[in-house]
Amino acid sequence: METVEAEDPSERRFVITFGCPDRVGIVARIASFLAELGGWIVEAAYHTDPDTGWFFTRQEVRADSLPYDVEELRSLFSPVAASLGAGSDADGGVEGSQWRIDDTGDRRRMVLLVSTDGHCLYDLLGRVAGGELNVDVPAVIGNHESLGEITEAFGIDFHHVPFPKDADGKAAAFDRVRTIVDEHDPDAIVLARFMQILPPELCQAWAGRAVNIHHSFLPSFVGARPYHQAHSRGVKLIGATCHYVTAELDAGPIIEQDVIRVDHSDTVADMVRRGRDIEKVVLARGLRWHLEHRVLVHAGRTVVF
Repeated sequence: METVEAEDPSERRFVITFGCPDRVGIVARIASFLAELGGWIVEAAYHTDPDTGWFFTRQEVRADSLPYDVEELRSLFSPVAASLGAGSDADGGVEGSQWRIDDTGDRRRMVLLVSTDGHCLYDLLGRVAGGELNVDVPAVIGNHESLGEITEAFGIDFHHVPFPKDADGKAAAFDRVRTIVDEHDPDAIVLARFMQILPPELCQAWAGRAVNIHHSFLPSFVGARPYHQAHSRGVKLIGATCHYVTAELDAGPIIEQDVIRVDHSDTVADMVRRGRDIEKVVLARGLRWHLEHRVLVHAGRTVVF
């Protein structure tokens, strides 16, 4: 029988992410609260946005340094957050919760939505299988069947949901997708080159959890065929953008971006091939930061700790 090494209790963390109007004494108040409980801070980051007058912080505390579970810690921290002007953590939207506390001991889950391009799917499933992304993938949903075999080779359920061209058929397909996704209550819904536009009601329901990879350095070349658009403009840099999904197409808060250089000799096919490499890396980075609760959103922009 294979022996499973026990997890080191000191590795489990409570992660506090917090945003409120900037003022004197915020850091001292949070630090004092944790010190009074015996909390051992192992990572802390701070940022003040002078444009909005908003303060942000992310702090990791050793869970074994506190005599409370995460629910008790949330209850104790709530009046502190309120006293500093932060809202409740119950809103849950991209622009929603201004504070939250998460337990790294809680296993995270993500559901992937795909079409026919498999490079992002292959990359993410490989990272999960290799332990690089510490997350469960209970389901992959595709509007084509072509990626079912590779998904099932990783031991993951593949759900084929065809999308008819008529409006009623497409609405029914999205209802089916929503049912499958919501059954798993994932921490992330990843559009891994899913070539369908989410309806506004799904954007709202999954706000702050739906993560997209766009094969363009947004806000340039929004929408379909961005490499063709870039080639026709003779660009010298192409890139990819990982962002949260909102009802406005390709305009959600940006989590991560990167670029690679191209030149006049590159064809559209060359750009597509090289762009796939950058898409995989950018999506994996952005997704990791999201799952580690390193991304805070305010006024349509992100702070990434």
